[in-house]
Amino acid sequence: MRHIARLIRSASLNGYVELVTSLGRSPHAFLRTVGLKAEFLKDPEMLIPRDAARELLEITARATQTEDFALRLASQRKLSSLGPISLVLKEETTPRDGLDTLCRYLKLVNASLMIRVEDAGSVVVIREDLLPSPGLQMRQSVELAVGTMFQILGELIGEDWQPMEVCFTHRPPKDLSPYRAFFRRSAKFNQEFNGLVCRASDLSKPRKSVDHVAAGFARKYLEAALGSRTESAQEACRQLILALLPGGACTAAEVARHLRVDRRTLHRRLEAEGLTFIGLLDHVRAELATQHLQGSDLRLAEIGELLGFSSQSSFSHWFQKSFGCSASQWSKKALKADIST
Repeated sequence: MRHIARLIRSASLNGYVELVTSLGRSPHAFLRTVGLKAEFLKDPEMLIPRDAARELLEITARATQTEDFALRLASQRKLSSLGPISLVLKEETTPRDGLDTLCRYLKLVNASLMIRVEDAGSVVVIREDLLPSPGLQMRQSVELAVGTMFQILGELIGEDWQPMEVCFTHRPPKDLSPYRAFFRRSAKFNQEFNGLVCRASDLSKPRKSVDHVAAGFARKYLEAALGSRTESAQEACRQLILALLPGGACTAAEVARHLRVDRRTLHRRLEAEGLTFIGLLDHVRAELATQHLQGSDLRLAEIGELLGFSSQSSFSHWFQKSFGCSASQWSKKALKADIST
């Protein structure tokens, strides 16, 4: 069975070849390193390995010494890059309606990306979570996702729009100026989530419709595609675990409730895939823990909270049991490994 969450549209790498060439390097050499070919990128709907694309962004950014590589790619993103979904988004009456529609059909664009929209009075928080890739750094992939969201909202709201805040969980780059230029405001790093904070009033601005007929056909196509897409119990659970962990309410009962099944059914579905809920929960926590320890400067207590632990001592106990060493010891080893490479 093909794991859809491990595949992404080649459109996610639109402009890659041209950007690397403009930096004076050969894109084909980098593509070969991760097992991809330039021909794969010619068809935007072609599905390519998610992890290969993520690794490609990281090795290219390092080799070209371009920390803002992903933002340079994101600067070329337009609504049309989303394929048929763009026709529906353009017809929504407000940017918020367009954002909700994007969330509905997101699995058809990028099954490994989760977007959560939270209303908080006069502001709206847009959180973007990527399903982790064990052993791979994801800084560039995260920045591409947030940068692309910024571009999409810019088209839906207006060219001069700017968010109230831009947040990343990883540590800041050496040069902040490209980020300030791209987002038209300073980005914040070592934050508790990746995403944007917007004014609710900006998202409620009325929009002019263009082509109702084309949008209607596109919506029928998308609904059919969404209905035919099957999702494994593991995929569904992983996404909910990511969403529920920071709130400290990530239990089998809560995940089952969101999936609209009882807890026994959830356990039975996971068991059919050779998994247990506790095992999957620990696996996701381990992936997130290493990601935060490698890529951010968050305090251990803060990381523990993001992983759903009620206290630093419970996080420390779990980490020692899972990794055979303390979180601080693991972090020091990872730092030495990064320096040696």
